[in-house]
Amino acid sequence: MSNVLSYRKDFPILNNSEYKNLIYFDNAATTQRPQCVIDAISDFYTKCNANPLRGLYGLSVKATDAYEDARHTVAGFLNAKEDCEIVFTRNTSESLNLVAYSYGLNNIKEGDEIVVSCMEHHSNLLPWQMVCRERGAKLVFLECNDDAVITKEEYESKITAKTKIVSIVHVSNVFGITNPVKEIASYAHKVGNGGKGACVIIDGAQSSPHMKIDVQDMDADFFALSGHKLCGPMGIGVLYGKKQIFEQMPPFLSGGEMIEYVTRDSATYAELPHKFEAGTVNAADAAGLARAIKYIEDVGFDVIEKNDNHLAEVVMNGFSKLPFVHVIGNKKAENHCGIVTFTIDDVHPHDVATLLDTENIAIRAGHHCAQPLMQKLGVGSTARASMYFYNTEAEAETFVEKVSHIREWMGLK
Repeated sequence: MSNVLSYRKDFPILNNSEYKNLIYFDNAATTQRPQCVIDAISDFYTKCNANPLRGLYGLSVKATDAYEDARHTVAGFLNAKEDCEIVFTRNTSESLNLVAYSYGLNNIKEGDEIVVSCMEHHSNLLPWQMVCRERGAKLVFLECNDDAVITKEEYESKITAKTKIVSIVHVSNVFGITNPVKEIASYAHKVGNGGKGACVIIDGAQSSPHMKIDVQDMDADFFALSGHKLCGPMGIGVLYGKKQIFEQMPPFLSGGEMIEYVTRDSATYAELPHKFEAGTVNAADAAGLARAIKYIEDVGFDVIEKNDNHLAEVVMNGFSKLPFVHVIGNKKAENHCGIVTFTIDDVHPHDVATLLDTENIAIRAGHHCAQPLMQKLGVGSTARASMYFYNTEAEAETFVEKVSHIREWMGLK
């Protein structure tokens, strides 16, 4: 508890009198930023502000160094082999679209299959629907069981020699379940694409803030994340890709900074990673992301995981005493990654969120950009509480207590 309280002091919004007593349980959507991240962004603009990469004067060189230092930090965070395997984007959505347009459209043909899971965020579904539509390929879904688990039998039955791409979420933003991505990647690389190996893409938006990521160990061909979900700025994302695959891909966007030489008729593209980073780069937010990563690493994933599990257990144990509250997903708190999604009998999730807001509790309500999963579950929407390392046991207990009154406040017996 003392550690949690000390972390909270680092976050201005949690100490802002305007938001006194705010219980912020919407961390799966976006986390709060510690002062050191805000300072890192400010420092770039006050000490390094120049257009990076092309300038030959000192200030531009300083801006370039800050930007490339941030890339190096991200590469270490993910255990990439080389810094050039890290491409900065705006967010996970853009990263996944980059792969779909630049890799997918150029490698998928009629009759091929792309495998995704039933729990994908729309950002990891719509791009693959587009590729299948454009190329005449088939989209295949890995289904989960009643415990939100994708079993070995399921992925081994769906990933076949016809599978060219497997794109799967690491941690579900609805269930909080951690999918067996390492095992899925191993199997896809063995049997996919006629035994030559399918390309494996991992949506790490929800996993990267909560657990140590090792892209080499999981053997991901691509891995995407968003900075704003791990205490970093909005508008900066990451796409990791294996160098040998990136080198074979055409650029996603064209323009400045991503070329070596241009004539009236053609262009020679820059080397990795710059051929995928068209235009003036988001150097300040890259610096902010690097500082956020260092902050998260200082906190430690062991601390984060312990607090995730504890708070999920407090909430789920409290909900178990409320017969009108139904938790979606796995029955074990340690399988929720700090995410507890739920419904309340006869109360729309939007009303749940609105009523809790009057009690200074911020949660998410809706389909969570996972409408096919909602359809599978037979619900239009759900309420979702998502906790992080700066949330406390007292907040979780208060949250449960307030939820216990929701039906009463709605005039229901």
